[in-house]
Amino acid sequence: MKKRFRMIDLDCANCAAKMETAIRKIDGVQDATVSFMTQKLTIEADEARFEAIMDQVAAACKKVDPDCSIQR
Repeated sequence: MKKRFRMIDLDCANCAAKMETAIRKIDGVQDATVSFMTQKLTIEADEARFEAIMDQVAAACKKVDPDCSIQR
């Protein structure tokens, strides 16, 4: 399943790159792209566990930038 989400308060391109790397390491994620310019997260992940994976994605993003959140 591939979905796109809006990132809120994503501060810099470096943070976006770190988030992208962390998200791609999560089990069940096939691909992920975090764009600082468009403030968007595009993720392709296992449909059966999508909500659980998104919880892990949100936690990974908070570790990189505590002010950033994902609008679901």
